[in-house]
Amino acid sequence: MLAAIVATSAAALLAAPTAGILGHRALKRSRNASLMQIDSPHGIDEQGFVRIGGIDQWISVRGEDLTNPVVLELHGGPGASSAIFGPRTRSWEKHFTIVRWDMRGTLKTLGRGGADGQGEMTFERIYADAVEVTDHIRTRLGADKLVLLGHSYGSTFGLRLAREFPERYSAYVGTDQNIHDSGRDNSVHQALLARLRAAKKRKELAAVEALDVDKHRWSARERAMHAKLLATSDPLTLDTMKKVVMGSLWLSPLHSLRELGHFVKGMSFSEQVTAGTSTFDDWADGTEFEIPFFFFQGEKDVLTSPDLARRFFDDVQAPVKEFALIEDCSHFAAFRRPQRFLGLLLAYVQPVVVAGESAAVAAI
Repeated sequence: MLAAIVATSAAALLAAPTAGILGHRALKRSRNASLMQIDSPHGIDEQGFVRIGGIDQWISVRGEDLTNPVVLELHGGPGASSAIFGPRTRSWEKHFTIVRWDMRGTLKTLGRGGADGQGEMTFERIYADAVEVTDHIRTRLGADKLVLLGHSYGSTFGLRLAREFPERYSAYVGTDQNIHDSGRDNSVHQALLARLRAAKKRKELAAVEALDVDKHRWSARERAMHAKLLATSDPLTLDTMKKVVMGSLWLSPLHSLRELGHFVKGMSFSEQVTAGTSTFDDWADGTEFEIPFFFFQGEKDVLTSPDLARRFFDDVQAPVKEFALIEDCSHFAAFRRPQRFLGLLLAYVQPVVVAGESAAVAAI
């Protein structure tokens, strides 16, 4: 959804970088590589390709203690790998085993097979991949259940997986949570129009006003244009995109300069997936969940409304549930303030997951 702004920022980074810039990048990447080293006796640091859904897909498993709860992340975009945030979220791996997966059409998975080797690019196909990845990780780590963490567009998958497969997951955590209501709520759209008018962005305003009143009729490109303007019209979101997202991509020790291009291409290539979710209705799908349920949302998110997320959350029935706002954050809140996000995981998620694991062992 943010492919256009990412592409613009990446182009600036890749446009004939000077020796000085590349030297600075090399130094920072070296420091980040050292930061990410895991040498604890019971830790794990595995990255590689696994055959999922008939193609090779990249999966990373990292943590300092294999007895910690396992978290499966579903990245956003679609096509926006969360593996680039490894150095920013290094502290998470002291308390959780973090599994990151480049979905089909995304970064290393896209680089491995190319655009022609990604197979069917639909929501349903990637959803089936997610189930397969879940079972692969459960078998690989000997974990009965995983904590499911959905970021942004990944939370669209996350809600449905948590509802359908409570036997596979110990808790659901949504952040930058996408709530679909079949287009009934237009508060995000109206707020965008207001920002464009206030900034006197006449050309952009005209483009948004020209969109069909029925969001279901928007093309993938129109949805991407809308998302780009949501981000660029908000200073906090734009700052996060440049410093947190592009900064993390530029300095990631796991990714080469060539793979920066794969990241950008993956977001554009994966836009087609959003066509399958435009008519989704999360309320109609059901608000009853059999597992602990958490939303941790940026309080100033202009892309995925915290108010809409709160309305859905209030209707959720779950054994345990908690809603928290991450202060002074828009979209990508977990990565802009990773320590605050970790604090929420430790305060609310870890206790119920560990208690559930202990109860399961006692019942055997």
